[in-house]
Amino acid sequence: MITRCPYSAIDYNNRGLMYLKIANYDQAMADFNEAITLNPSLDRAYNNRGNCHAHQGNLSKAIENYEKALDINPYNQKVWINHGITLRELGNYQLAIETLELAKIIGDRYLGRIYAERGYTHYLIGDWNYAIADYRRALSYLPQGDRYQHKVMKWLGQVLEPLIY
Repeated sequence: MITRCPYSAIDYNNRGLMYLKIANYDQAMADFNEAITLNPSLDRAYNNRGNCHAHQGNLSKAIENYEKALDINPYNQKVWINHGITLRELGNYQLAIETLELAKIIGDRYLGRIYAERGYTHYLIGDWNYAIADYRRALSYLPQGDRYQHKVMKWLGQVLEPLIY
């Protein structure tokens, strides 16, 4: 696609996603950078570049990209979720919870994922009752067989295991 249309920011962004999925971070970053050069208003490219930074452990750079994406489009739920997860990874648990709450307010498309990530954040700070409640909410929204469903079941098991024994 890029050969036929070398000025398509969306094509560079999409190819960058493919590189990101196979952990070719240098190529992914180059494509996200090119997408942003071609279209500085493409919030998805900033989100994906943020994800690339996060995968490489550059969490502060990831946050910068998520914030730029949110400046462009404050209604992008995926960015709010990624921003919240990264804040949690930085140890800023309360702000992570607040950020995930904002993601929830925007719409209901990703509620299962939002509740799952918020639940895990509650778990990390020792709020096990909140974690269990959020995990149960997440499971009610996630379709059967969804990869997040398996993740939530594992997390729920971590919370419940000490209570069982």
